[in-house]
Amino acid sequence: MIRPLYSLVLIGAQPLLRRKLRRRGAAEPGYLEHVEERFGRYEAPTAPGRLWIHAVSLGETRAAAILVDALRRAQPGLRILLTHGTATGRAEGQRLLREGDAQAWLPWDTPPAVRRFLDHFRPAAGILMETEVWPNLAAQCHARGIPLALANARLSEKSLSQARRLAGLSRPAYGALRAVWAQTQNDARRLAEAGATVQGVFGNLKFDASPDPALLAQGRDWRSTAPHPVVMFASSREGEEAQFLQAIAAHRDVQWLLVPRHPQRFDEVAALAAQAGFTVSRRSTWDGAPVPAQVWIGDSLGEMSLYYALADAALLGGSFAPLGGQNLIEAAACGCPVVMGPHTFNFSEAAQLAQQAGAAQRAASMQEGVRAAVELVRDRQARARAVEASEAFAAAHRGAADKTARAVLKLLAG
Repeated sequence: MIRPLYSLVLIGAQPLLRRKLRRRGAAEPGYLEHVEERFGRYEAPTAPGRLWIHAVSLGETRAAAILVDALRRAQPGLRILLTHGTATGRAEGQRLLREGDAQAWLPWDTPPAVRRFLDHFRPAAGILMETEVWPNLAAQCHARGIPLALANARLSEKSLSQARRLAGLSRPAYGALRAVWAQTQNDARRLAEAGATVQGVFGNLKFDASPDPALLAQGRDWRSTAPHPVVMFASSREGEEAQFLQAIAAHRDVQWLLVPRHPQRFDEVAALAAQAGFTVSRRSTWDGAPVPAQVWIGDSLGEMSLYYALADAALLGGSFAPLGGQNLIEAAACGCPVVMGPHTFNFSEAAQLAQQAGAAQRAASMQEGVRAAVELVRDRQARARAVEASEAFAAAHRGAADKTARAVLKLLAG
């Protein structure tokens, strides 16, 4: 009874969704493209039988890229349908497309839109990345016999509590999944409690990402010419930058690098740093080398490996406000030690393991985190140990991509 009510609420909210898309599109034009796809209306003709992979945003799309590479190594002719929910995810996903592939927005989770989506694309199977389980989507795939799986799956305690409160919706949705492949044992336990059938614990796909060697080399070259140690605030979130800028005011002998999580905020964050009294230089204006300034702004996409290589240490965005933290795996793979804030519930096990391995340390506040990062980059021996620990931590947890690819191909084979 609860799913029909949920569907009515979503149908009624469609004008609000259109308004939200127009508002988001003012900052990110990608949200204004192919708007009718959000409602299950697709114009381009398409062939059935693709493997459908849903990667809602940028992080999930990067994880999907690792899986797609592994799948194509095992089955080179595989055709992919890639769907997204955010403009940054869709832009990143374009790089993964090959001849015969397709890309679209996943529709709003109303029964008519989901029906139109499935009727149009007729996928052979569906893979949802990490957390994206929608009640109507799961129910209709189950009813049509389309195998649907959750890959690189994670579920925090907070999300499990929310699932319990909405058990009438969430439990049937998780139960409709043909398979779930969890990142960790704790994720597997929580997903099972939510009603999912967990068929494996494969680890995190992001450990299998290989940083771009050219970006690493460029970043390390720039770091070697920097007059001061470089500390990066990686994937900062709204509300955190002001704390960061206040905390660094007393540390003028460090080169600060600020990389916002969301590209639509690049201008805002650069203005915030200038208003705080810092000289600012933006990556987008550099011609061959960083331009001297007290705060560098990393305002580019696809260059996180460069930024981590440029930094001697990094503060973890999303962890100094109650946002759950960003993923620290890419930092570890690039040999960049991390200082985390108190809030890492989205990646609790990875954060704990990194801390145990010596690849990361915990700070109770932004002020404490900045002090810890400054102390680390000033102590060459301590930083060298942390770099070694970071690289070893990243190497020790690889292997999820091949395991997941084998499971996906088995699902496709029936």
